[in-house]
Amino acid sequence: MRVQVIVTDLDRTLLRTDKSISDHTLRVWEKCRERGIKLFAASARPMRDVLEFGRKVHFDGVAATNGAVVAFEGEKLEYGMGRAECEAVLEKIAELGDVFISLETDVGLFSNRDIPQWKPTVYGGFPKIPEGVLPYKIIASSDNPMLYAEPGRFLTEGVYHTVADGKLLQVMSQNATKWKGVEHMLSRYGIPPENTVYFGDDNDDIDPIKNCGLGVAVANAIPEVLSVADRVAPSNDSDGVAMFLEELIGQA
Repeated sequence: MRVQVIVTDLDRTLLRTDKSISDHTLRVWEKCRERGIKLFAASARPMRDVLEFGRKVHFDGVAATNGAVVAFEGEKLEYGMGRAECEAVLEKIAELGDVFISLETDVGLFSNRDIPQWKPTVYGGFPKIPEGVLPYKIIASSDNPMLYAEPGRFLTEGVYHTVADGKLLQVMSQNATKWKGVEHMLSRYGIPPENTVYFGDDNDDIDPIKNCGLGVAVANAIPEVLSVADRVAPSNDSDGVAMFLEELIGQA
């Protein structure tokens, strides 16, 4: 396989559980760059978070917020939800009662309660959304199991959902997926998917793992990801991405 691009998820994949990136991983990442390999990130995190990690790992392209925002070569693409469809979904979710709701937008994060590590703007107006924003993603969590039992009933036309880490319901535009974000970046550089390696661990990594030339799950991935991966790398806390790449580029 000719490797031209490496794409990685961040949380529970490239990042250790404590959200750190080891020196080992940084060294291997740089070796890949020295070989002329493009390095992309595909993450559920917002762009501001990915760029913070990017100060260390220097991504050539980023699909952030599950692909709602794609940035590469000075370009930025946005795939948000319509205001009406976003508010319709929020109205259905809010009917459950005690639900923690956040809305990622082009101007930052709004939440119905404070969560210090996320640093949101606390907003009490849901299901209405703030004026003048482009909604990227709804994030909801609750102790009420009905939020996760049939999440499809909250959806409207033009949106889809995933559940991250088994506890965060995410709702995005159907145009905002990690795989579509990866496709945009590959197309920009003229690189075919079959020359791409993808690393991931969760539901939103399934399509890119299946569609890239080599789809790799870290050992701590959910069963659904492990079942579709071409290969399995060691866990994120064992620097699995770096260990796999050392073997791969050593064979090139």
